[in-house]
Amino acid sequence: MNPLSLELRDMPASLPLFPLPNALLLPGSQLPLNIFEPRYLAMIEDALQTPHRMIGMVQPLNEEGTLFDVGCAGRITYFQESGDGRYMIALSGICRFHLQAEQLTDRGYRQASIDWSRFAGDLKQADDSIDDRKKLLSVMKRYFEVMGYEADWDQIEQSGNEQILNTLAAVCPFDVAEKQALLEAQGLAKRADILIAIMEMALHNEDGGNDARH
Repeated sequence: MNPLSLELRDMPASLPLFPLPNALLLPGSQLPLNIFEPRYLAMIEDALQTPHRMIGMVQPLNEEGTLFDVGCAGRITYFQESGDGRYMIALSGICRFHLQAEQLTDRGYRQASIDWSRFAGDLKQADDSIDDRKKLLSVMKRYFEVMGYEADWDQIEQSGNEQILNTLAAVCPFDVAEKQALLEAQGLAKRADILIAIMEMALHNEDGGNDARH
């Protein structure tokens, strides 16, 4: 459940945007960030002055700077200034959004108007059930083994489905399109299905499969 118990009417009409490829923030997850570019230092300073202290994480669609139209709002829940002028922050994922019109601020970062309605369910109690947890863990174990990842399986098996899915989606080396698909998935069950499919395709490729990846 959303830790702030926010409702749709509480959400801001616009957000500063932080475009970052392969950085996936999901509702209920945490994302640590190291901020050093002047425009994004300014963005964090401005966000900290707002009541909600939110920024919008969104992935670039291409090198020209076009953005995917779905991102996730994160609230700054940790902030520390380093001795060399950087900011170390942590975001808590609140709610996904649909990106509407955007403009460049005089501080150098993008600000966009936001539509929350498609993802209003993110602000409510999530359904933690998935179709086949046993299959998810089985594929995950094989994937970690092939990729050479170590894991505390006793801890993983005691974790809730949402925690497992959020962690998997964030730490695994999926490409931008795969991470976007995970972000846009409606419900944990669908996100679990996508994760299983991505890991199975990676395992297939590692086994010498010749199918093209989409």
